[in-house]
Amino acid sequence: MREIIISQSIKGILPDLTLGCVECDVVISEDNGELWREIEATCGTIGHSGELAEVGSQPAIRASRVAYRLCGKDPARYRLSSEALMRRVVKGHQLYRINNVVDLLNLVSLKTGFSIGGYDADKISGSTIFDIGTKDEPYEAIGRGAMNIEFLPVFRDAISPFGSPTSDSVRTSVTSETTRFLMVIIGFSGEICTSEALDLSVSLLKKYAQADNIETVIIK
Repeated sequence: MREIIISQSIKGILPDLTLGCVECDVVISEDNGELWREIEATCGTIGHSGELAEVGSQPAIRASRVAYRLCGKDPARYRLSSEALMRRVVKGHQLYRINNVVDLLNLVSLKTGFSIGGYDADKISGSTIFDIGTKDEPYEAIGRGAMNIEFLPVFRDAISPFGSPTSDSVRTSVTSETTRFLMVIIGFSGEICTSEALDLSVSLLKKYAQADNIETVIIK
């Protein structure tokens, strides 16, 4: 497992912050019918029972929105990836199909409410630190283009910031060439639920991505 550190600056603002991390070898596939049947079943449950106004009341999402405000970022303008996913499902929109690894990450997010980072581990340089974005740092977000990450919780390596609970970056994105995968569950309110989400993630990675050489750690 590569080194991941929570910075003192963000720890001072969010003392209960917990990161559930799994790093493993994976086999990328662009089509997995069994995985999508499970995703569609989960979407059906959310769609039948949810209302847009209720999405933000999910415990993990609610804690994340509070964390954004404490860091100085507007969670309505820079919506959490988990909240954006759930809102899309409640509205009756289809989820994008990317590949088995990204899709199962989204499934965990839908099931748990956590925003989850997913990265090609071989594209990360040196140690990773979870910190707060600063003014004018360049960041190209997947599907969003240039994004202002000032005051946003971010992962950064020796090169630049590469991940956030709103959107991960193009630089470390998971593609058909990815063989080593890093997944980080971002828990702003403590360890117990994060640990459960980590166990679910490992199970799905084994089932749908032939995960091997698996390493896990919970960081506080």
